[in-house]
Amino acid sequence: MKVKHMTFLAMYTTIALTIFVVESMIPPLAPIPGIKLGLANVVTLWLLYYTSWKDAGIVLLMRILIASMVTGQMVSFCYSLCGGLCCFAAMSLLFLVLGKQYMVFISIIGALFHNLGQILIAILILQSLSILTYLPFLIISAILTGTFTGFAAWFASRRLRRDQVWFSP
Repeated sequence: MKVKHMTFLAMYTTIALTIFVVESMIPPLAPIPGIKLGLANVVTLWLLYYTSWKDAGIVLLMRILIASMVTGQMVSFCYSLCGGLCCFAAMSLLFLVLGKQYMVFISIIGALFHNLGQILIAILILQSLSILTYLPFLIISAILTGTFTGFAAWFASRRLRRDQVWFSP
């Protein structure tokens, strides 16, 4: 991997981490624990739109790892990783199948898969199916937050053309 490409990935990882930290300072959106906007996913969507699934995946994994270490919440690492990987797999596949014009829909599906991934890991860790009672609330929140994040990424993709931003070769 070339130095310029590593710098490119580090820059977008930093942007995603900054968004994650700023979002963690926002008061909870709902009285239900764990519901967040997921604004750092804008970076993942944007990278899927303009670069490759490999670059987006590397930035996602680095963001999850560094955020878990920096916040001191390595316990939540499993939840973040499982949710992030499920979300990423769904969004990457949909970008491949549907193309770039369905960014908001892809974001909603990504948010749904993120929540499903977290529910699955919670079932494994807690050894209980009672966590499934939480699923309807997570589905509603995924639709709302996925829509918001998708529109944010769509708007960014319209405002920032590829030639206006530093890109990896």
